[in-house]
Amino acid sequence: MKKVVLIRHGESAWNKENRFTGWTDVDLTEKGIEEAHKAGKYLKKEGFQFEKAYTSYLKRAVKTLNVVLDEMDLDWIPVEKTWRLNEKHYGMLQGLNKAETAAKYGDEQVLIWRRSYDVPPLPLEKEDERSPFQDPRYKGVSENDLPLTEALKDTVERILPYWNDVIVPEMKTKYNETIVAAHGNSLRGIIKHLKNISDEEIVSLNLPTAVPYVFEFDDEMNLQKDYFLGDPEEIRKLMEAVANQGKAK
Repeated sequence: MKKVVLIRHGESAWNKENRFTGWTDVDLTEKGIEEAHKAGKYLKKEGFQFEKAYTSYLKRAVKTLNVVLDEMDLDWIPVEKTWRLNEKHYGMLQGLNKAETAAKYGDEQVLIWRRSYDVPPLPLEKEDERSPFQDPRYKGVSENDLPLTEALKDTVERILPYWNDVIVPEMKTKYNETIVAAHGNSLRGIIKHLKNISDEEIVSLNLPTAVPYVFEFDDEMNLQKDYFLGDPEEIRKLMEAVANQGKAK
């Protein structure tokens, strides 16, 4: 049996302020750090022994992973970072408050921007200071691959090559347990692929912060079962809270 744990980063400063974050590199809040500690303790208690970790280029995911691994005494395992696991790029929405944006454009339009499969927000200009073209961490990435906005469809298309060409082969040949620390939409893209969720149904999938989501596979990486670690009622409430972030107050 092979296991991959997907974990969204703990609460970030812009989660707390209910802002569209995307590729903006904001830090964890104290609550977010506490959430990561809790997840690490839970994973250790359940006996997980990760052999490799994967994360994005964004500090909220990197720091969440660091805390989790520290709680598990697994600081020493190899960690691979990739821009392909970054959050969905929110284009011109990055930095805007979700509730205020919903009040201006309507809950339905904001839901489309946040969750629809193939409708991206308006793009940034390449010269905008928020653009990845202005960020040194992406200098090694082909300009053709750098987004100025994304729909979930685009996020899925940049993540799946990494999942299929890196993570799956390594799981088949090297590792029995790995962890992927990333973001709400990048992880939704992986989950959509693994569970064959339709373009319409993926809109209603909301991932809470720092709750481990376990996927178990056979040796050929065929999915056998998946489950969250934690109290089901608490997880349900956390999911509802995520869903309500994009509604006008």
